[in-house]
Amino acid sequence: MMRLWGRKSSINVQKILWCLAELGLEKGKDFKRIDAGLHFGKNRTPEFLALNPNGLVPTLEDGDLVLWESNTILRYLIRQYNTSKRFPSDIASQYQSEKWMDWQVGTMWPVLRVAFMGLTRTPESERNYDSICKAYQDTSDLLALLDQQLSKQQYCSGNAFHIGDIPLALCVSRWILLNETFPDQTGPRTQLHHIDAWMQRIETQTNYQVVTEKELNIVK
Repeated sequence: MMRLWGRKSSINVQKILWCLAELGLEKGKDFKRIDAGLHFGKNRTPEFLALNPNGLVPTLEDGDLVLWESNTILRYLIRQYNTSKRFPSDIASQYQSEKWMDWQVGTMWPVLRVAFMGLTRTPESERNYDSICKAYQDTSDLLALLDQQLSKQQYCSGNAFHIGDIPLALCVSRWILLNETFPDQTGPRTQLHHIDAWMQRIETQTNYQVVTEKELNIVK
């Protein structure tokens, strides 16, 4: 049985949980999740650091294979467990999807993370609201690129859901929730209608609900 280390409220752990659900892999039957990170601790223990010297979640154990970096874990899971062909396997769809995964982790998330961490993990007395607002609005500019792509197709890699949609949708969800929770601090949210339609498809046509339980609200 696979072991997944990480708390359910982590965006990077949520990527893995969502992907596992899409692949039909069940908690307790196919994998075990171990709470780790933030108030759960465990990620600085010798046992954990032997698996992942970065001390970060998620970390996945599958037999003798140990993986960290959430997008790498996503790639592994569909390579190893996509037997039902939930995700397209043609090379064009794969790499169209992967370019958006790299864009998410290397371009968009570092910007959004400034606003996210500033508003949800930083004590109010230490918050730099100018930087938070700028990061949020800069994220809106970046997401306009995704919106443009989605004006031509239903999902990030074409007209079928793929793993690239997972990290993108989780970031967009946080972008929306930050504005709903802290509207004065983020400034207005740009209306991106193609992203809105895509998120509606995500919510109704995928297993997105496994990472949107009420207790996972980002402000907790």
